[in-house]
Amino acid sequence: MKTILIVTDAWHPQVNGVVRTLEKLEKHLGAKGFKVEFLEPSAFNTFPLPTYKEIRVSFAGPRKVKKRIQEVAPDYIHIATEGPLGILARRYCIKNKLTFSTSFHTQYPEYLHARVPISLKLSYSILRRFHRAAKYCLVTSNTVAERLKSWGFTNIANWSLGVDLTVFNPKYRDEKSAEFDLPKPIFLYVGRVSVEKNPEAFLKLDLPGSKIVVGNGPLLSQLEEQYKDVTFVGAKHGEELSKYYASADCFVFPSRTDTFGLVILEAMASGIPVAAYPVQGPLDVVGDGGAGVLDEDLAVAAKKAVKIPRETCRKYASQFTWEASADQFLASLPPIRGE
Repeated sequence: MKTILIVTDAWHPQVNGVVRTLEKLEKHLGAKGFKVEFLEPSAFNTFPLPTYKEIRVSFAGPRKVKKRIQEVAPDYIHIATEGPLGILARRYCIKNKLTFSTSFHTQYPEYLHARVPISLKLSYSILRRFHRAAKYCLVTSNTVAERLKSWGFTNIANWSLGVDLTVFNPKYRDEKSAEFDLPKPIFLYVGRVSVEKNPEAFLKLDLPGSKIVVGNGPLLSQLEEQYKDVTFVGAKHGEELSKYYASADCFVFPSRTDTFGLVILEAMASGIPVAAYPVQGPLDVVGDGGAGVLDEDLAVAAKKAVKIPRETCRKYASQFTWEASADQFLASLPPIRGE
């Protein structure tokens, strides 16, 4: 049995698209006969990331990273993040002439630029250097691929993501529950409540019915105080999260910086249409498939999207499978000895 080591700085208890993607990848690679091991933060001392206390960053040393890699003795190494563990694993691979792949999940240059005056050119030059050492840098959409190429990335490979059609399913619709006894239609946001996700663009919209926000983040208390007419329910998981998706009437995705937007697929699989800006992520996931509306006026998009039949959304989402995603990942996974 071949062993794949995935190096990630994003792991439990974090709740985000990267963590969910890697969990699904492990499951489906296992079904294909591969053993998946992780090099992740729980094995090391960690400290809270400034302004994101719920995200803990590893305080790892090169010896411990080296020991873990040698213990696993992998046939393949994939570095999923550009954090401390990713940097040390990359250094080990280069030093020992091991071939590896990376993936680009998060637009850190844009996130950083939104908080501090650091140029995109500088940030992308640092990321380009990080990923250039890999055989392939996997990206989740064509739009992101073209954007990275414009910044000088030359080793891009596509890796589309999937959705669990059993977990996210219209069957969980529960209009009779008290928590959904709100004026209709219900417009939903699911995600981190943080500046880079742009949730306030959703909260400001003049829409009929009600708005629900599912998620935690550094802006939560501020926005709860500011938008009294919005229902904030915190982070939800499992069947409870599925009910929120399926019981809404439209999913509003206000982010302009996501590389994919896994929550978009989860919403469509749950039978609800999507309203979003015509930017990377929505352009690739929603496109012109008829399961959502993209418009620079997010209120216009939401009012149009809410009229889309639920069955249209579910049917469209069914083409995005985790099995196909795992196959695409494997196709771009180089053996560490470069055979």
